Amino acid sequence: MSKFSFSRLGKELYTGEKSFDFVGKRKIWYAASIVLLAVIVGGMFLRPLNLGIDFTGGTRYTVSVDGADQKLADELRGVIGDTEVDEADSATVRTAGSDSIVIETEAIPDGSEDDQAMIKAITETADVPEDDISRTGIGPSWGERVATKAGLALGIFLLGVIAFIWIYFKEWKMSVAAVVALAHDVLLTVGVYAIVGFEVTPATVTGFLTILGYSLYDTVVVFDKVKENTRNLGLKKQTYAQAANLAVNQTLVRSINTSIVGLLPVVAILYVSAVQLGTSSLKDISLVLFVGMAVGTYSSIFIATPMLVHLKSGEKDIVDAEKRAAARMKEADKYAAVPVFDEGMAVAEEEPDELRESSSEDLHEAGVSRVTSPNSSALGRGRNVPSAHREVSDSGAAGRPQPKRESRSKRK
Repeated sequence: MSKFSFSRLGKELYTGEKSFDFVGKRKIWYAASIVLLAVIVGGMFLRPLNLGIDFTGGTRYTVSVDGADQKLADELRGVIGDTEVDEADSATVRTAGSDSIVIETEAIPDGSEDDQAMIKAITETADVPEDDISRTGIGPSWGERVATKAGLALGIFLLGVIAFIWIYFKEWKMSVAAVVALAHDVLLTVGVYAIVGFEVTPATVTGFLTILGYSLYDTVVVFDKVKENTRNLGLKKQTYAQAANLAVNQTLVRSINTSIVGLLPVVAILYVSAVQLGTSSLKDISLVLFVGMAVGTYSSIFIATPMLVHLKSGEKDIVDAEKRAAARMKEADKYAAVPVFDEGMAVAEEEPDELRESSSEDLHEAGVSRVTSPNSSALGRGRNVPSAHREVSDSGAAGRPQPKRESRSKRK
């Protein structure tokens, strides 16, 4: 058994010796994505996004300490939770570097009894003077401005992407397919982020903007190969769907390799930030990058190119190419009935040489009978083979002895 080789697989996929039907089975991929999106959207209704203090407003306490670590952050979280301050029930406590800890709560009025209770709990637990605690009130309007600016940036980004792909590939349907795949990636990433329950912070928004570029990068690479394979399609023996599917196979190994290389450091950051460091902005951005990059690779293979083929399936050139391919297939069908020999096929037993070389008389003497059927098939149009009445003998009309057929054993 030959060993599996990833490089050999890539070569076979590139030359077309081996192929996965990504385009032909697009309805399966569409159905899988629709089901997945339905599950994600349903999960978002049950567990909406956990917007951070930057988007909802609240109070932030920054504590300067010597040697901020996760143990101290956990102690502060426990003490703050034991206070009778309702706004601190869902407080988040995280380290910010090695010399400060950040505590975020819902809005607490400055100088109120709840504010004093919070400061007292922090000073006693962290063993720091009150002067080492800085208090910042954040209004929801700041978060609204951030969300508005992010939405505006996203709109400008999408318009730029649509224009670039349209101009570069001279094909607006590629722009539509790329944006559909991008929307698929963003929605899945947002849904996973909401279900996991991580807090949405400005770092999260940064991560979302990053995966937009990554998702489109992979899609543009595949589309570039599609453009190359479908150039002068009328001179080739391929349909548009076959050429596009070949392009996906040719870039498959490359897409997988780049995704693995890109995901490995993100996984490391996610593990360290979520397990080792606890709550931190690294955890927010690494989760977004991990989900977005993985989904972006999926959509570039299973969504973008099949969607492009689907959009172009009604064009005259594409339909003509498919008709030519169908005609070639029909012409080749007359050979389809010819059986192909394989190792398991039954083979008629060959007659031994002794019997094949023996005459009928020899076989009769040996007690062996050879059953032959008379050839009664027509010899040419309108003529029949005459039936034999007697054995053919030499009539002497030729004036010389005629050659007689004898078995090989009796030949001199």
